[in-house]
Amino acid sequence: MERILNRLDDCADQQSTVSVAGAMDEIGNRSFGPLILLPALLVITPIGGVPGVPTLFAIAILIFAVQVALGRDSLWLPRAIRNRSVENDSIHNATQKARPVASWLDDHTSERLTALTRRPAPRVAAVMVVLLCLTVPSTEILPFASLMPMSAIALLGLAITVRDGLLMALGLIAGAAGLIGGVWLLISY
Repeated sequence: MERILNRLDDCADQQSTVSVAGAMDEIGNRSFGPLILLPALLVITPIGGVPGVPTLFAIAILIFAVQVALGRDSLWLPRAIRNRSVENDSIHNATQKARPVASWLDDHTSERLTALTRRPAPRVAAVMVVLLCLTVPSTEILPFASLMPMSAIALLGLAITVRDGLLMALGLIAGAAGLIGGVWLLISY
């Protein structure tokens, strides 16, 4: 995680603004992980209790997950999002604030059971993420019920980002539980 932050800092050192496309280029083939991790984490916060927010974030995650499930090597983003830029000072401030969390994650995760993070594992995880995203609208019946599928999505995003096979296995198990819970809510109501 700290290597990703270092890459973003280096990118910000080279230019006055950093576009979303430029940040994704710097992160490289790990960009899918953070693109599903970050929105899922936002839904896990109190903002996830606002009606409609979990579904909105699930749609955003779904756009990325479908592309990975289909085997795309690079992720497509609408031009309006790709070209959005942030001042380099904002990038530096954000990476500095994220460093303690990144350091903790680096200390508690590792590239273990890497067979579960190599192809086709990211595609399998992406299919699980797609299915979990499809359950989110039904979970909005109950406040914060979207925590279950979004927690599994966040775990899968983290596993892909840090290439931790143990987290991948746990994410897939949590995803299966989230699917069962989401389907049960859909059938029950």
